[in-house]
Amino acid sequence: MALYLQYNFQIVQLGCQFWAICQLLYEQLFMMGSSENIMDRTDLEESKGTISVSLVHEALMVAYSRGLDTRLILQKAEIAPEILHSAKARIPVSAYARLWTALADHMNDEFFGMDSHPMRRGSYQLLSKMLLQAETLEKAVQDMLKFLNFILDNLQVELQLEQDKAYLVLHDQGPVKRMFSYATYLMLVHGLICWLSSQRVILDKIELRCMQPLDDQDYRVRFCEKIYYGASQNRIEFSRHYLEIKIKKDKNAWYDFLKHTPQNLLVRYKNPDSLSFSIRKYLSELIPAEWPELTDIAARFNLSETTMHRRLKYEGVSYQQLKNDIRRDIAIEYLTHTDLSLQDISEQLDFHDASAFHRAFKKWTGVSPGTYRQNRSKL
Repeated sequence: MALYLQYNFQIVQLGCQFWAICQLLYEQLFMMGSSENIMDRTDLEESKGTISVSLVHEALMVAYSRGLDTRLILQKAEIAPEILHSAKARIPVSAYARLWTALADHMNDEFFGMDSHPMRRGSYQLLSKMLLQAETLEKAVQDMLKFLNFILDNLQVELQLEQDKAYLVLHDQGPVKRMFSYATYLMLVHGLICWLSSQRVILDKIELRCMQPLDDQDYRVRFCEKIYYGASQNRIEFSRHYLEIKIKKDKNAWYDFLKHTPQNLLVRYKNPDSLSFSIRKYLSELIPAEWPELTDIAARFNLSETTMHRRLKYEGVSYQQLKNDIRRDIAIEYLTHTDLSLQDISEQLDFHDASAFHRAFKKWTGVSPGTYRQNRSKL
């Protein structure tokens, strides 16, 4: 253990690439399983769902424009290029975390080329270690922004305080950026804020100058429901009281944070306030055969069917869509991390037969289940 800590400390001093270490840890994690190679319910709950392939394209956009070998990057991330041809396809969060690692490694830039000045490998690790010195979250946020303002040229951010509200104001140094750029910055900052405070810091509202992307559901799931586009400024609102939190992190906590980065940035601090999140969490604790009908689930949450339907519609989903999304995500986990047959998977997901599951999966993702299984064997 002492050698491990010493080794990690040397990594910080030398500014080495900690993301590659995380990738190995993830691979080891997903190789573990029962003798029957069946993921138990805890494994599935910890998988935390999937991410749209549109965000894969967003992450690779600068790499595409520079003519980099994106096939090699995808190979290292264990993402088959064939899956990206379908706009409806999704990948496991673990695969997207590997993509972050592979892309940052390949570009030597933890901001993926979205700023005129690269965020060199090891920058985020150095930043997180530096913040251990701060006494309060407010001091940590101020130090965090100073560090990132020094690193990045095209995005300068300040903390503004107004009565009981705090705001992160993002000033574009040049043209308005795409949503993915703002979201990546916020992911890095918000992840650190939540970790330092040992809780999820609730984001009340996000206002951005950019136009709304075609699909922003993953952003709303990760950050908050209230995201407004075409605003006069980029501003993220949260309660000021969080800034009073005393920081009580030590080096052991820091090592643990790094061990789970970047995956923890993607899933650990998701928005817990939406009704769809609560329903998804509840359903994930049951097998699909036990999922209640709309009347019963509404009663479970002390709502009428009409109210539940209206609130879910406001969040851009329906109860049936939520059930389909969970089935889809579980299926992708089984296809990419186990050797279960299609018949076994269809039974796990409460389909009458494998052909019904095959049709549903292709409708959900735009590709057949065999595409995921075949591409897994190729990788």
